[in-house]
Amino acid sequence: MPTLDLRPYGPGDITGIRTLLLDIHDDAYADSTSEFNTRERFSWFIDHWSARPGFSCVIGYDGTEAVGYAYGAPLAAGSAWWRDVAGLSEAATREDGTRTYALSELMVTQKRRKTGAAVQIHDALLALRTEARVTLTVDSTHPKVRALYERWGYTRVGTSKPFDDSPVFDVMLRELPPPSRP
Repeated sequence: MPTLDLRPYGPGDITGIRTLLLDIHDDAYADSTSEFNTRERFSWFIDHWSARPGFSCVIGYDGTEAVGYAYGAPLAAGSAWWRDVAGLSEAATREDGTRTYALSELMVTQKRRKTGAAVQIHDALLALRTEARVTLTVDSTHPKVRALYERWGYTRVGTSKPFDDSPVFDVMLRELPPPSRP
């Protein structure tokens, strides 16, 4: 796959990209029968995350075609992110609003899977971040996806089921390099 045109977006841009994010989601989850993966349900997540301080998004384009995106935001002080992840110390889960970036979503269209698009988008999003580490969740029934994240430097630190209708997720964590300064 050629190098993508990677475009960053912030909270002020959500109105212009919201439908595009939903359309890519619909393509990525076209084969899912889970109510958790419906467009209606996912729209809540877009609205929730894009309203958070520090929200950032990168959309990857091949020419004029959007092929995928990643977005997230820093975990706020006292975040509930870690509440049901057993075995982590209080020091490991203490958040101050600047320590941990939560990568909420990373998805590419079905025809762009296994092309390198996901890693390009992932890396472009994280290159913008100043936090010390990044966390994400991956459906526990998708070990190949978890293995991909492990190859990218993530470590599984536990499991979480944040919503009654959600799958059980593997919670993963990765240290980020210090931001480079000119």
